[in-house]
Amino acid sequence: MGFFDRLSRLVRANANAAISAVEDPIKILDQSVADMQADLVKLRQAVATAIASQKRIGNQAEQADAQAKTWYERAELALKKGEEDLAREALSRRKTYQDSANALNAQLQGQAGQVDSLKKSLVSLEAKIAEAKTKKDMLKARAQAAQAQVQLQSAVGNLSTNTSMAAFERMEEKVEALEAKSQAAAELAGADLESQFMALEGGNDVDDELAALRQRLTGTASAPQLEPVKVSEVDTELEDLKRSIDKL
Repeated sequence: MGFFDRLSRLVRANANAAISAVEDPIKILDQSVADMQADLVKLRQAVATAIASQKRIGNQAEQADAQAKTWYERAELALKKGEEDLAREALSRRKTYQDSANALNAQLQGQAGQVDSLKKSLVSLEAKIAEAKTKKDMLKARAQAAQAQVQLQSAVGNLSTNTSMAAFERMEEKVEALEAKSQAAAELAGADLESQFMALEGGNDVDDELAALRQRLTGTASAPQLEPVKVSEVDTELEDLKRSIDKL
């Protein structure tokens, strides 16, 4: 394979790919049906022309047959009257018209076959167009549904990179941070209030202890009274200690 053949094939392939990429199925379906309708109009015109030509040839053939018959009758009349030369001339004219009639009849048969073929093609095209119109609506609905699905998938796929969505998520995080900050402030305020009440509730003990300390320092507090030790109790305890030592 030559270089230019490969290059030509590559160019055609790229051109076909580019055309396929920009083709809109809905527009192509409408255009295809419109083209078939235009072909149908042309075919109807061709059938009408063929039928008109068939009728014209038929009329010409009938006229030629009629002329041939007329000149034959004239030849008979001339021969009856003894005009042999005139009869020969009449027969010559008859032959001319008869040959023309034969040719026209042969052409008429061919034209009839062509008209029949065109009529069959017309009926077939009409049936195909009717079927295409029915399928077109269904295919257009399927194409629209597919395009909508593609657009939906594309929109969903682009949500993570969409600037609007990113801004929305950023504001959501900011709101959550503000809520956390507000909750922390409320907890701190509650803790401070709790400590204040605890200080109030424990204030009496501190004040009492402070008053006792102040009395102690000023000597106003009464000293604890020691009970006198009895001598007999001491002597008894001393004797017990001696006995325990002697046993060792």
